[in-house]
Amino acid sequence: MQKTRISRLALAIGTATTIPGAFAAEGGFLEDATATLQARNYYFSRDFSDIVGPNPQSKAEEWAQGFILKVNSGFTQGQVGFGFDAIGMLGIKLDSGGGRINTGLLPTGSDGKAQDDYSRLGAALKVRLSQTELRIGELTPNLPVLAFSDIRLLPPTYQGASIVSNEITGLTLQAGQLRSGSLLNEAGDGEIFAKLGSTPRLGGNRSSDRFHYAGADYTFNDKRTSVGVWYAQLEDIYNQRFYSLKHSLPVGQWVFGANIGFYDSREDGDRLLGSIDNQAAFSQLSARRGGHTFMVGYQAMFGDDAFPRVFNNIAPLGNEVPTYEFAEKDERSWQARYDYDFAALGVPGLVATVRYITSDNVDTGRGFEGNAQERDLDIGYTVQSGPLKNVGVRLRNVAARSNYRSDIDENRLILSYTLTLF
Repeated sequence: MQKTRISRLALAIGTATTIPGAFAAEGGFLEDATATLQARNYYFSRDFSDIVGPNPQSKAEEWAQGFILKVNSGFTQGQVGFGFDAIGMLGIKLDSGGGRINTGLLPTGSDGKAQDDYSRLGAALKVRLSQTELRIGELTPNLPVLAFSDIRLLPPTYQGASIVSNEITGLTLQAGQLRSGSLLNEAGDGEIFAKLGSTPRLGGNRSSDRFHYAGADYTFNDKRTSVGVWYAQLEDIYNQRFYSLKHSLPVGQWVFGANIGFYDSREDGDRLLGSIDNQAAFSQLSARRGGHTFMVGYQAMFGDDAFPRVFNNIAPLGNEVPTYEFAEKDERSWQARYDYDFAALGVPGLVATVRYITSDNVDTGRGFEGNAQERDLDIGYTVQSGPLKNVGVRLRNVAARSNYRSDIDENRLILSYTLTLF
């Protein structure tokens, strides 16, 4: 099985490197074409304590190697341009064990063990008319109602159609329908599930084959201010509205920023997961000078339920991070964050982030108020020159504590390298 997967990837790379010579006469179709291959080595470890829930597993730890090949053509010449995008992904197990599965890096087989490898291959047709672009096929959307959740070995993808229009200066209109999805640690695709807050995938086989979305973002004030309005529907499960305001203000050597958002979510259609009622508000205030960026944030949940989103994606909430979500019923959370870009000290490529989030007022349904805290430390470095140029390393350390869910100590080490094929 592993040799077959690697052979497919090798075939895709070979095809990508021979395309330019085969179609050199197509003009813009190839002149704007790009192909990259990213190698990603990922170690992930989570230690659980004070375990809450039916799963007694005290440790999740795996190590895997991933490859992500992207081939994007330009557009053919003419009033209507045609092109294609293709993506091929391969994940290979380096280390795992029966008692250390479910990190999200690798799929788990029916025998309860991590599979040796998995792969996906997809393509999308794209059509451009003026400043409007239609895509049909394999998609990687990054939307306020469906964030691009590249948080493990391989990113998730979706199958459907999307349209983006920039015909009016400053105004971006988007819409689409997704019929199925491929999870970040699965080879195949299937219907789309939902989750509320930190709960696992909900509803057994109650899923949907329709995720609709539409949105508008308008940027003005010399691109310093933007507003957005979005709608999403996971058919027969939930529908959601989102409103946003972003603003930046230069003052001398400082740049001050504000990011405010509000979600309103309800059950939809046949209500496959029953009634859903959630309103989520967040605000972030930031200040940047030189290599320093300071940020404080506040987030609050209202209504009868936790925040709904597509499983197993993160949400673009102000205080959601990949370990704890801070999106439970009635939860209120505060965040303090500091980023530093060491290019200001003459070390380009080195960046660091530290943040602390604390919450209270969680309706646990167990007769007591829930609270949680999380501290994150991220350090990353990308080599800027020499034979190792573009090699990146990222280290993430997390300590998360709660009185109503399992405590987590987490470490991630990610080595990556992106090779430009053409």
